[in-house]
Amino acid sequence: MSAATNGSGPAVRVEALVKHFGSHEVLCGIDLTVARGEVVCVIGPSGSGKSTLLRCVNLIEIPTEGRIYIGEDEITAPKARTNAIRSRVGMVFQSFNLFPHRSVLDNVAMAPMIVKGMSKQAAQDRAHELLRRVGLDEKAGASPRSLSGGQQQRVAIARALAMDPEVMLFDEATSALDPELVGEVLDVMRELAEGGMTMVVVTHEMGFAREVGDRLVFMDAGVVVESGDPKTVLANPRHDRTKQFLSRVL
Repeated sequence: MSAATNGSGPAVRVEALVKHFGSHEVLCGIDLTVARGEVVCVIGPSGSGKSTLLRCVNLIEIPTEGRIYIGEDEITAPKARTNAIRSRVGMVFQSFNLFPHRSVLDNVAMAPMIVKGMSKQAAQDRAHELLRRVGLDEKAGASPRSLSGGQQQRVAIARALAMDPEVMLFDEATSALDPELVGEVLDVMRELAEGGMTMVVVTHEMGFAREVGDRLVFMDAGVVVESGDPKTVLANPRHDRTKQFLSRVL
């Protein structure tokens, strides 16, 4: 488990976040602060707003109301340099979203070259380093199509890390994988947490939340119902709705 640090303030701060899709309110005034180095695991039923929360933090979805800060910078401010701030946040999705016509190495090296102006050699050196970190440097020249789902997701994690993010968001990163491949992705995520990476993880993997998370957040119907130490929440939830949900998944 990582140790949260104070640093110069929280890594992420979400204030009164509201998100509508048409007349449907998906997020109903979410407040969430994530300390630097903290691993926050978010659980809840389908449709509770978990993924929308992450997508708002990365501005893939534009909030209807509320404020979001990455460090001291408000990304929801009208004149915010959103692309520069967003580059400080890495995101890994359920689907791998790799470029099938590019090699594994190119998939990891492209964004630093395009967004940060890194030289091709420097970007490729960094990509090899990250592929070694996720145990896949021997696949650098391979096509993503030749990899297993677990391997593709590890490449997706390396690609997100290539931008040197301050925060990593994981949106059910293992839910599309065959059960026997889940462990290899969770192992990489666990190593990131142990290295002090700030992480917000939407997950159905309760064992990971219990062992790796510093805090567990349970969401339902667009609100945070309960938040606390993962072991405490999982073993002795306070709210009836949390008890009902956990009785079905544990």
